[in-house]
Amino acid sequence: MHITVLGAGAGGTAVAFDCAAHGHDVRVFDFEQFPDNIAKIADQGGIHAEGDISGFAEIAYSGHDIVEALQDAELIYVVGPAYSTVPFGKAVAGKLSAGQTVIVTPSSCGGALAFKRAAGLAVDDETIRVAETSTLHYAVRLTEPGRVRVFLKLKAGNLLAALPGKHTADILELISDVYASMEPATSVLQTSLQNANPIIHPAVTLSNAARIEMTGGAFLFYEEGVSDSVGRLIEALDNERIAIGEKLGITILPDPVMGMRQGYMLEANYGSGYREAPGFLGIGAQPQLDHRYLNEDVGYGLVFMSRLGQQIGVATPGIDAVINVATIVMARDYRDEALRTPESLGIEDRSAEELAAL
Repeated sequence: MHITVLGAGAGGTAVAFDCAAHGHDVRVFDFEQFPDNIAKIADQGGIHAEGDISGFAEIAYSGHDIVEALQDAELIYVVGPAYSTVPFGKAVAGKLSAGQTVIVTPSSCGGALAFKRAAGLAVDDETIRVAETSTLHYAVRLTEPGRVRVFLKLKAGNLLAALPGKHTADILELISDVYASMEPATSVLQTSLQNANPIIHPAVTLSNAARIEMTGGAFLFYEEGVSDSVGRLIEALDNERIAIGEKLGITILPDPVMGMRQGYMLEANYGSGYREAPGFLGIGAQPQLDHRYLNEDVGYGLVFMSRLGQQIGVATPGIDAVINVATIVMARDYRDEALRTPESLGIEDRSAEELAAL
């Protein structure tokens, strides 16, 4: 199959490697402001990987020409942080062909909806099948340009939903050789809400704000940053996320339960469960507060959950408190920026029942 990967960060590089290693013809695209990894992949003709998946996989194209990257594409992966979804959607607007499939991974709250709007596609458009996943399928880091270390490829616990949902089963079958463990979600709101990064990262970051600033992040984010009291904050936010799902008729698993299913964690609690999680060992804190753990996970994640809760009548006092504190600490009004909201996704007028049917 001809596959295009949009995004050459650690996640996109891992997706490209894995698909190519399974015998697919893979092309990789990223914007010109991110040249290093793209250039190295092109120079060496492929990607080196080590860890849970390893070896060398040839890549057919690596560059900044979106038309060249999309040549013959049957399946397109959009891989990157939340702020990359709309630029990638705009980059391919008018260049997609009927019958293609696009997977936004991870969703980062409303990814499929955001991509469709940016690409000029209606929510119910079916000429291009668009889906999203609840998380990235790997714990992965770029060790140097053209090389990734994959700490974990998930064996379970990654959900996929198409928009509209009737295409979910067919898309899962399409990718089953590479992602046999991917699981169907009931809707894109389940995949969006099951993403726990907004629940974890801001809570730990704000609880350790002085430590991050004074040490430049010279401590272990989970092992040393998640005390039992920080765990209680994470749990409070998680309970609100779960309550939003319940109002929508969607089952959202508590993050420690999902963490055990995915292989990250050994016990389903919010304190030692994170501190002693094999999948989180050795992960350092960010070097500064101006980082995606606040800018993405509050700006795109918690603000979306708060607005969604308001829309369907679910109170989110803990989530709102974290947004407020992040806004003060960063001197940045995340609510006013409205980077990812039901309004920005075009679903602000839908009832809980209508949202659940997406």
